[in-house]
Amino acid sequence: MKYERIEKAVFLERENRFVAYVELEGKREKVHVKNTGRCEELLIPGAEVYLQKSENEKRATLWDLIAVKKGERLVNLDSQIPNRCVEEWLQTGNLFKEIQCIRPEITYGDSRLDLYAEGEGKKAFIEVKGVTLEEDGVCLFPDAPSERAVRHIEELIKAKKEGYEAILFFVIQMKEVRYFTPNQKTQPEFAEALKRAKAAGVKILAYDCEVSKDEIRICDPVDVVLESPQMKETVPLIVEWYRKNRRDLPWRKNINAYRVWISEIMLQQTRVEAVKPYYERFLSELPDIETLANVEEDKLLKLWEGLGYYNRARNLKLAAQQIMEQYGGKFPETYEKIRELKGIGNYTAGAIGSFVYDLQKPAVDGNVFRVVSRILEDADDILKASTRKKVESLLEEVIPKESPGDFNQGLIELGAIVCLPGGEPKCEICPVSHLCLAHRDGCELEYPVKKKAKERRVEKKTILRFCDNEEVAIRKRPDTGLLAGLYEFPNVEGHLKQKEVIEYAKSLGLTPVRVKKLPDAKHIFSHVEWQMKGYEVIVDELERELDQKIWSEQVIFAEKEELEKKYPMPSAFAAYQL
Repeated sequence: MKYERIEKAVFLERENRFVAYVELEGKREKVHVKNTGRCEELLIPGAEVYLQKSENEKRATLWDLIAVKKGERLVNLDSQIPNRCVEEWLQTGNLFKEIQCIRPEITYGDSRLDLYAEGEGKKAFIEVKGVTLEEDGVCLFPDAPSERAVRHIEELIKAKKEGYEAILFFVIQMKEVRYFTPNQKTQPEFAEALKRAKAAGVKILAYDCEVSKDEIRICDPVDVVLESPQMKETVPLIVEWYRKNRRDLPWRKNINAYRVWISEIMLQQTRVEAVKPYYERFLSELPDIETLANVEEDKLLKLWEGLGYYNRARNLKLAAQQIMEQYGGKFPETYEKIRELKGIGNYTAGAIGSFVYDLQKPAVDGNVFRVVSRILEDADDILKASTRKKVESLLEEVIPKESPGDFNQGLIELGAIVCLPGGEPKCEICPVSHLCLAHRDGCELEYPVKKKAKERRVEKKTILRFCDNEEVAIRKRPDTGLLAGLYEFPNVEGHLKQKEVIEYAKSLGLTPVRVKKLPDAKHIFSHVEWQMKGYEVIVDELERELDQKIWSEQVIFAEKEELEKKYPMPSAFAAYQL
């Protein structure tokens, strides 16, 4: 949109919403203000302004105030121009490649919306809002309460439900801004309406404009932040901090989807330092998707031995087989396809997608929950699915398109080495402590909020290590349930005394030579706690032809050296290993 007959002047004062006075060529002139918003931060005495002379020489106010200079930035103040700018934007194929029609000022429901457009078999209602309020590079709307603006949003939601395309278009009437967000202080109702619109599928767009004294045109998209401007402000700080302070970890070298995938699955429920040797050994034995897809289960579980949660390993193999069958052995590159792989949830799909493929998807783990809940002083229970969904939504909105992986890893790293659980977080070295509401209020340790977990069920067990000079009796656990498919020492419910152990061994057809008490042990699973007593029972020899009603066919008489190399045995039995 081009202007003609433009002159520069100096702003003096504003009489009311419509009338102001300027100094033009040494004279005091009355001018028409085309923007009826408050514009208090723009129209200040001494500001450089630009005027357009009316073609009607008889008009009472001969000049229209078109633009004002704020610092080095020129801001367009013509509230009648954003609609025309969007029309030009539509005509150049930005919404529909082929536009059939554009109609201005069309009635829908109880409102009059700014534009209606048709193209490519679609019909769209578009409401346009001009934005001139800017604070420290952040653009805000509205600058004054507007029931009409809220009503327009409700009509767009209704249009979307009825099958139309619905778009709310914020025209930022200036250049070089950081992002757009609704003005919570002025009208929180408008901000909430925008969230409802987004959830209903209304497209919310914001574009800045190239502004000169005699022209304005829509230029580049601007980030829209509806959920948390607070988190948006942390983004560059976290990215910069991560790049300078990230730990040297093996899975951060030679990054590819397979390496990241294996590391992220291993790191679930397991400390970083504990994972390192497992990770190196696993990749040495199973260096790619194909070898993982074809590995024998016992070998896979042996490689996983000690990491726990063995279904993670089984799911790795199943997912590798999926990749071989569906994608020809090439790891998928979209979030949706990654998410469909066996054993991969939102977190892992977001981690792989952002670290490897630069997808703007969040990766929310316990570290991220802790960091975000403290920054926002968010008291929602992090064990609730609704809280996870909320945090994922607000992070997805602020993830930088140029560095999504570094931002996600920065949040995780911050929670791992600075924003610590339990003891005192290291706020003095945190790059975003000045933005953290919990730090401001001195209540960091109150977050995150997690409802008290149900008490674990306690199970008492007696572990029996039957062995002779050469072999040890082990058995394979069932294919389903806790520790499915792994190997264990025979065990019984309850705590047996030594005399009862001898009698039990005889009932199996064994001849005990010596019984030695082993140390008591405890192992905690997520939902159950094993309290174990153990005995080593030395026998004359382990019989091969024992009563199969007592000795399951899954029992194996293994040579002692084989226990270490061949049979995967969970860490629950670590205290009783030879």
